[in-house]
Amino acid sequence: MKQLKTLLLAVTITFSSVLMASTNPVNPTAETSKITLKIERFLENPSFDVDHEMTANVTLTLNKDNELVVLSVDSEDEKMKSFIKSRLNYKKVSGSYDTLSDKFIVPVRVKSEE
Repeated sequence: MKQLKTLLLAVTITFSSVLMASTNPVNPTAETSKITLKIERFLENPSFDVDHEMTANVTLTLNKDNELVVLSVDSEDEKMKSFIKSRLNYKKVSGSYDTLSDKFIVPVRVKSEE
């Protein structure tokens, strides 16, 4: 009887580990990189002169219509803030981004073309 319980326990552990190994985990990094590329396209060709490198951390979220909503722009340059808000706010992005968290931060760097 003791050998039967041990055998049953071994079969159960083996079966459960096989089931766990066969799941397809969702990769949120892939979705983040996809949306980052879309944001990069929205921010191409700034409408102001860039004479030095400017950086900002943009806090975004997606609404139920897959539109980007700019929550905040952490930058010291007012031109940069208004540029980012005007180019990104309520821009529709195609695809499904269910695994992204409610808020995400995208670092943005604009530098002069030389």
